Amino acid sequence: MGMSVTISAATEQDVEQIFRLQYLCFQSEAALYGNYRIDPLVQTLDSVREEVAADCVFVARLGDEVVGSVRGRVTEDGAAAIGKLCVHPRLQGHGIGARLLRAAESALAGERGAKRFRLHTGHRSESNLRLYRRVGYETVGTAQGADGVPMIVLEKPAGTYATTA
Repeated sequence: MGMSVTISAATEQDVEQIFRLQYLCFQSEAALYGNYRIDPLVQTLDSVREEVAADCVFVARLGDEVVGSVRGRVTEDGAAAIGKLCVHPRLQGHGIGARLLRAAESALAGERGAKRFRLHTGHRSESNLRLYRRVGYETVGTAQGADGVPMIVLEKPAGTYATTA
């Protein structure tokens, strides 16, 4: 390929690529649960546009192509909710997801004052769980997704972002 993947803050111009990438990436999650109504697959383009405008959103780029994305926002309790981490299937397993997490964690702690990071993934999503645990997240509970999928909730303190991803 000859190009390296770069991580940067998402812009309005990235919205459609993020939307298409999210739809592609979450097909395997939907198949894993037999549920094609999971949030990333039913989210609207306008909703993605609103998140890019308001939240902390990063993309991974290979040239002009968006090949990864992650979003985060600080909640009322001071935790940063991180979600919709996705990397194009052809580029998974090369550390791009960890790099996206590190960028989001750094911005959420440094610019938005997050005290800890929280994310969730489906209970059968072993590759996601491996990544999150490898970068320092620990299981703190379970929840039921709005789509009915049982979720594992993971957290880590904000002070650990720089050394774990």
